[in-house]
Amino acid sequence: MTEMREPTFLVLTALVDGPRHGYGIIREVAALSDGRVKLLPGTLYAALDRLVAQGLVEHVRDEVADGRMRRYYRLTSAGLQVLTAEIARLRQLAGAAESRLRALNPRHA
Repeated sequence: MTEMREPTFLVLTALVDGPRHGYGIIREVAALSDGRVKLLPGTLYAALDRLVAQGLVEHVRDEVADGRMRRYYRLTSAGLQVLTAEIARLRQLAGAAESRLRALNPRHA
């Protein structure tokens, strides 16, 4: 897998601490991004279908709450590995940018 889009990164991150249903993922992504990323249900479920097909996320159970079906997903070990690699890639890029900023103006880094 190459560079990851931010919503995908946030969906995987939202699942690190355990299974969540769709609306829970939407809320967690909004919280992680300080409200910048607002996933619509259709967009989320298309992303989840893709992540399941890639083996990064798996469907774990369904439950009915308040008369509505909730589908729960969790991060797989492959998903954790891909997320970890993406974090390392982003750290490396941020480090390179910080080094250049420090070289340009040491007071601002």
